[in-house]
Amino acid sequence: MTQRFNFSDHSHRRYNPLTDSWILCSPHRAKRPWQGAQESEKKGDSVSYDPNCYLCPGNLRAAGSRNLNYTQTFVFQNDYAAVKIDQPDYRSEEETIEGTEIGLLKKRLFKARGVRGNCFVICFSPKHNVTLPLMNLTELETVVQTWKDLYLKLQGNGKNGTVKYRYLQLFENKGAAMGCSNPHPHCQAWCLDTLPSLVERELTNMTNYRRKYGSHLLDDYVKLELNEKERVVLDNDSFTVVVPYWALWPFEVLLISKEHLHSLEDFNEKHKADLASILKKLTIKYDNLFNCSFPYSMGIHQAPLYGTTEERANSWFHMHFYPPLLRSAYIKKFCVGFELLGEPQRDLTSEQAAARLQALDGEHHYSESA
Repeated sequence: MTQRFNFSDHSHRRYNPLTDSWILCSPHRAKRPWQGAQESEKKGDSVSYDPNCYLCPGNLRAAGSRNLNYTQTFVFQNDYAAVKIDQPDYRSEEETIEGTEIGLLKKRLFKARGVRGNCFVICFSPKHNVTLPLMNLTELETVVQTWKDLYLKLQGNGKNGTVKYRYLQLFENKGAAMGCSNPHPHCQAWCLDTLPSLVERELTNMTNYRRKYGSHLLDDYVKLELNEKERVVLDNDSFTVVVPYWALWPFEVLLISKEHLHSLEDFNEKHKADLASILKKLTIKYDNLFNCSFPYSMGIHQAPLYGTTEERANSWFHMHFYPPLLRSAYIKKFCVGFELLGEPQRDLTSEQAAARLQALDGEHHYSESA
């Protein structure tokens, strides 16, 4: 008898249309024993204010500035920004040796561009010991409004000779497993005078899809996922959360607006409330999955601050969540070996991961200060 192909047991590749790349899926490998590295247990802080935390209200930061005694969200310029506003223009060395063989090779192989920009830190709350799932809906709506306010403010740059920011990348690294150096609830906002590579790749592929099919890639994708329901983790009037068909990380999810919201600029009060609600439910599910303060990297992809009419038309608000945990609170996925040298690979299917998340309820069971 001929054996039938089984997505839950047989290796296969899945296509990611956002990045025009492939993911190797090897679900049978999840059965292998694990004798590798395990994360140590890290409990959250039990105090709402830490006098030694450089993000708590009124405290002195490492570079010497003092925080305001803030009571809601707090935005300040990063003291150790990854990009600078004031720096000289870059002039490539090959311009001075144009026409020589070395000059031609450098022009071909050693490419560089100067980048200007700014970086901000956004404290979600004055409370040192909360994370997104532990914040109430009003507090979460304030976070969303703060994101929107910063987006609109940065759109005004480029006047009077100031740097014209092209893109705002909002992201949160939660937990020590994701390299977060401070447990105080916060995210970061980096704005550049260019499009980041991954954002540009997504926008290019969404543009190509629309030119080819006359519809938007993420609009079609949401329709397909809501029809199948197998990978849908959460859904409300404005947003849906799915484990994407092409997911790399074990419990990766994609949060997508159900209508064509180009960016935070398009948000009304309903969108703000719905995003706050679904973020709380999602992060509660994450914490309940392995009964821990679930680590992840999260980021918002949306329309550039400045761009062409086509770039804005093809942008679609969505959020990526990339959690590293594989089997438990102590076992991470590592992108090494074949992943570094061949192509991305995962050990359980998107459908298996979605089923685990779907089964979790909305009541928060994990105490971060336990």
